[in-house]
Amino acid sequence: MKIKCYGARGSIPVCGEEYVKYGGDTPCLEIRSRDDAIIIIDAGTGIRRLGTELLKQQEFAYNLLLTHSHWDHIIGFPFFKPIYETNTVIKLFGCSATQGNMKKLLSATMSAPFFPVPFDQMKAKILYSDICQFSYHISTIEIVPIKLNHPNGGQGYKLIEDGKVFVFLTDNELGYQHRSGLNFATYVDFVTAADLLIHDAEYTPQEYKLTRGWGHSTYLEALELAIQGKVKCFGLFHHNQERKDSDLDLMVQECREILHQKKVKMECFALSPLSELIL
Repeated sequence: MKIKCYGARGSIPVCGEEYVKYGGDTPCLEIRSRDDAIIIIDAGTGIRRLGTELLKQQEFAYNLLLTHSHWDHIIGFPFFKPIYETNTVIKLFGCSATQGNMKKLLSATMSAPFFPVPFDQMKAKILYSDICQFSYHISTIEIVPIKLNHPNGGQGYKLIEDGKVFVFLTDNELGYQHRSGLNFATYVDFVTAADLLIHDAEYTPQEYKLTRGWGHSTYLEALELAIQGKVKCFGLFHHNQERKDSDLDLMVQECREILHQKKVKMECFALSPLSELIL
């Protein structure tokens, strides 16, 4: 399983010299199975750059998983160049019970007066799969969804291939119980022994005093989840739009110091457009 990040920023894209290392694009990941099936998670602004790369590679078949429908996770879809190619086929997976109607979600990003090209002018073929079951397969990868603890709901994902486990939980608030979310212990069970956990780490504890209930975790809460779940590698994600490269470096450094103090053997880093991982 190969994992590549094309966007890790939260809420709104940013640019400037203070955001070069960790990037300014909003969420988008590309996962390749061992037989080279393509899974895309989220369609934030990072999907624009991914689309350009896929066209260069002459790749036209993708599987798209959406975590939820907040703007920063779908706003890049109209700028995903493959949707304007007639030989593109996209299989869209989601559960309407937790995320709403997938077609309506994506078409909203291209509706007037917000976008000049209507959704029905796309040339790509999109196949919709409303899957709400415990798990399913995309090629050689097993997908296990879980409810996110986030306003308006959503889904996180566990991806399993050849005994390797990758868990992706963005926009997941660990310090507050939303109506559609789960408790901390349930998320510990879900991530236990994962080879890689990428988790929402948007806020500092000080910021969280003002943002409790907004749907995001502090980086220390996310770290504690990784520790209790005994994961092998932990990646901070959904970086706050105000978080400079130097600030993120300090957050990662503090996490590593805590792991050292607790004598926990775990890799820790913050996701960036340069992040490429192989499990």
